[in-house]
Amino acid sequence: MDLLNALVALTNYVMIPAVAYGSQLALGALGVTLIYGVLRFSNFAHGDTMAFGAMTTILVTWWMQSVGINLGPLPTALLALPFGILGTMGLLLFTDKFVYRFYREQKAKPVIFVMVSLGVMFMMNGLVRFIIGPGDQRFADGERFIISARDFKAMTGLREGLAFKTSQGITIITAVVVVVALFWFLNRTRTGKSMRAYSDNEDLALLSGINPERVVMYTWMIVAGLATIAGVLYGLDKSFKPFTYFQLLLPIFAAAIVGGLGNPLGAIAGGFVIAFSEVSITYAWKKVLRYLMPENLEPDGLVQLLSTDYKFAVSFMILLIVLLFKPTGLFKGKSV
Repeated sequence: MDLLNALVALTNYVMIPAVAYGSQLALGALGVTLIYGVLRFSNFAHGDTMAFGAMTTILVTWWMQSVGINLGPLPTALLALPFGILGTMGLLLFTDKFVYRFYREQKAKPVIFVMVSLGVMFMMNGLVRFIIGPGDQRFADGERFIISARDFKAMTGLREGLAFKTSQGITIITAVVVVVALFWFLNRTRTGKSMRAYSDNEDLALLSGINPERVVMYTWMIVAGLATIAGVLYGLDKSFKPFTYFQLLLPIFAAAIVGGLGNPLGAIAGGFVIAFSEVSITYAWKKVLRYLMPENLEPDGLVQLLSTDYKFAVSFMILLIVLLFKPTGLFKGKSV
C-alpha cells in the first residue's frame, strides 16, 4: 500500500506536471527551432510572441464570457484560440514586412537579426503590458479538475490523492494533435517540403524555383500558431502574467538547443528533458521517501535539491553543459 501511495504522490507532483509543462515547452521550442531552421536566426522575441497570442485570446475570451458564450466544462479560451492565432499571425507578418525583410534583403549576418529580435521583443513586451497590464490575469473557466484528489481517495482508499487538472489534460492532448499535424504538414504537403528544402540548402531551393518570401510567410504563420497555443496552454495551466513569458524564453531556448537547434523532433525531446529536470530537481521528495523508506530512516528535511525559486537555474545549467560538450544537441541539429 505504501508503494502505491508513493507512486500516486510521484505521479501527482512530478509526472503529470512535468508532462504538461514539457508539452508547453515543446510547442514553444518548435517555434524557435522552425525560425532558426528556416530563417537562420535565434528569435529572442518568441516569449513575448507567446504573451501577445495569449493576451489576444484572453481579450476575446473575456468578451465571450461577458455575452454568455462558453464551452460548458471546457475553458472558453479554446473557442477564442483561433482569434488569438489570427491576431498573432497579423503581428508577425507585419513585423516581418516592416522590420526583418529589410535585413534579409541586405543579407545581414545572423547576429544582426538577433539584435533586431531583441528590439522587437522589448516592443512586444511593452505593447502587451500597455494593453492588458503587468499583473496576473485569470481567464480559465469550466470544470477545474478531470479528477480531484478527494474523489481519487474515495475511489481507491489510498492516503494520497491524484488530482488531474482539465488544463493539464487539454495541454497534453493539444500538444499531441499539434505535433502530429505539424509533422504531417512538413513531410506531406508541397509547402512543407519547400520549407524543409529551403532550410537544408537555400541556394539549391532557389534554383528549384521555390519562392523564398512564400516560405518565410508560411514559417511566420506556423510560428504564430505554435506560440499562441503554447502561450494559452501555459496561461490556462498556471496564470497569465506578461513577465513570466519573458522568463520562459530561457527554458524554451534550452529545450531547442538541448534537442538540436533546427530539428523539430529534437525540440520536442528537449522540452520534456528540461521540464522533467526542472520539476524533479525542485520537488521536495520527503513525502515519497516517507512511504518507501523504513520508519527509522525517514528524512527530516524536505529532500529538495533546489528551491522552486531557482527552477530556471536548472535550464541554464543544462544549457551550459550542452553548449560545452554537445553543441549540436541530442538530435544533431545546427550548432549554435
